[in-house]
Amino acid sequence: MKCRRLFLCLIFAISLALDASASDPSLPNIVFINADDLTHSDLSVYGGQAHTPNFERLASEGMQFSNCFQAAPMCSPTRHNLYTGIYPVKSGAYPNHTFAKEGTKSIVHHLKPLGYRVALSGKRHIAPETVFPFEYSGKNNPDMEVIDQLMAESKAAGTPFCLFACSNEPHTPWDLGDSSRYPADEIELPPYLLDTPETRKGMSDYLAEITYYDGQVGQLLDLLEKHGIADNTIVMLSSEQGSSMPFAKWTLYDPGLQTALIVRWPGKIQPGSSTDALVEYVDVVPTLLDAIGAEPVGDMDGRSFLPVLQGEATEHKTHVYGIMTTKGIINASEAFGIRSVRTKNHHLIVNLHHETQFTNACTKSPEFLSWVAKAESGDARAKTLVGHYHYRPAAELYEVTGEWHGWNNLAESESHAEIRAALQDKLDAWMQDQGDLGIQTELDAPRHQGKNRKKKKKP
Repeated sequence: MKCRRLFLCLIFAISLALDASASDPSLPNIVFINADDLTHSDLSVYGGQAHTPNFERLASEGMQFSNCFQAAPMCSPTRHNLYTGIYPVKSGAYPNHTFAKEGTKSIVHHLKPLGYRVALSGKRHIAPETVFPFEYSGKNNPDMEVIDQLMAESKAAGTPFCLFACSNEPHTPWDLGDSSRYPADEIELPPYLLDTPETRKGMSDYLAEITYYDGQVGQLLDLLEKHGIADNTIVMLSSEQGSSMPFAKWTLYDPGLQTALIVRWPGKIQPGSSTDALVEYVDVVPTLLDAIGAEPVGDMDGRSFLPVLQGEATEHKTHVYGIMTTKGIINASEAFGIRSVRTKNHHLIVNLHHETQFTNACTKSPEFLSWVAKAESGDARAKTLVGHYHYRPAAELYEVTGEWHGWNNLAESESHAEIRAALQDKLDAWMQDQGDLGIQTELDAPRHQGKNRKKKKKP
């Protein structure tokens, strides 16, 4: 009887401890704000033309990352990667319109036992719900009324919350915002794009929609102020993979994989600070758990970059990785797998199906078709760009100088042979660790796609 009483007392004490943890007001709230198909270098805060005062506002109050990357340049694998801290092939979520293996743990499983309400409002593109049991709201964009209510309820209950506010902008069609702010004949095109009227029109509309998205960012930041919880909230702001302009989304070039990342945490992160540390989306969940002093409930590929955020370290990783499979993409090549590894100085891209023409939704866009027409008319630069987009060499090696679009491929350069070999070794080791069999993994991709995916406003 005495043992039974001791046991019941122990259970009661544990339950009290759990309840205390669940209502611990010292645990910070978490808000991750994400765009959809936004090339980070087009943001004003990253030197681009899109007017983004709320990005700038957050950067002045937190830390801006110049070397953040994701593992896949398209929506569905990216989001699975972000929420699980696991690279795409290992989780099973590597083609588009994909799903994670049953039993995979997401941020919900890490935070909910600690008393967090874990919500996702806006674009989803993840599956199954057993892996991602968020409190869902909104459809294509964050539901500000529901988010307002979440913040109010959480504050009243003394319960911390984690919110992923996922916009569908500036995904095509670019039909939101005021494009008159960006006259097509006055904007400056990135040097990797071909100057045609169609490219200029598309760029103008796209920049306008970026500014529209920045307005959503402002609404979310204002809600934190409204409820008086901004000082106890970690805010992460990102741009996801690049736009659907050529050489961005669906490619492993920097405009496809590199992303904006700005983090604010009052009292913990130096306002107006910046870092060139190499970090990845896969590191986000481990970093958030580290920030709140929590242990993960399962294995993850990512590593916490909290020391960088707190100014205790200037470096994080030496290599970041990328994967692209065309399975599941509109107008895609039957099979075209790409893998990459990047350091601060060099970028190796391996095209597994280099003998195949590379196509995707981008190659049917008005912008790219205008390039094709110009190439057929004899324009030399158009021929070069269209040719390079469609037909890739087996390997591409570039020096990271900000001028990668010059297409100075050093893969066959004798002076870079050791660098290429070292990067190839790193890439091979990563693929082996992930269970990535290259061409066979590409052939298996259809088994990792959902069959009953709900249709969305913007595909």
